[in-house]
Amino acid sequence: MEKSKNNQNKITTGLLAIYLFTLTWIILFKMQFSFQDLPDFRRINLIPFAGSVIKNDQIDIGEIIYNVLAFIPFGMYISMLKPSWSFLKKIAIIAGVSLLFEVLQFIFAIGGTDITDLIGNTLGGIIGVGVYIVFCKLFSTKANKILNVLASIGTICIVTLLLLLIYLRISGVIIYKVS
Repeated sequence: MEKSKNNQNKITTGLLAIYLFTLTWIILFKMQFSFQDLPDFRRINLIPFAGSVIKNDQIDIGEIIYNVLAFIPFGMYISMLKPSWSFLKKIAIIAGVSLLFEVLQFIFAIGGTDITDLIGNTLGGIIGVGVYIVFCKLFSTKANKILNVLASIGTICIVTLLLLLIYLRISGVIIYKVS
């Protein structure tokens, strides 16, 4: 039993590392392959649901949803690796990592630092913790194993997509440029 739990933790740790690498590439490096392609601007928005999420005088709900979705796995991974941590400690870590990403964007002038992103990311983490709790109620001791299988499938899909994007970029095909 203990060996199986240790193996599950190793798998979860590996998946978390891949997830954090991918998240860093998306948030800080804007899915670019060279530093020259990174945006060169610095902006701070401290008013929730204003500024960068306003497009054509309307809230761009899509950007908020993407931020929420991007951090759901983080809440799940933290819960899987640290089930004994309190809910607030898990959320503090999630919010802290999100804040770190926002501050790094400001320091390196590679994007907007936005309180709405921090709120969306933290909400995503909270949802992830909630998903883990539900899985534990439904599947008891098999929750981590099931979540690792699902996360592995998702990771394979994301890595395949990223490799495809890299291949297309190397081939000179322009698909989409994140601003």
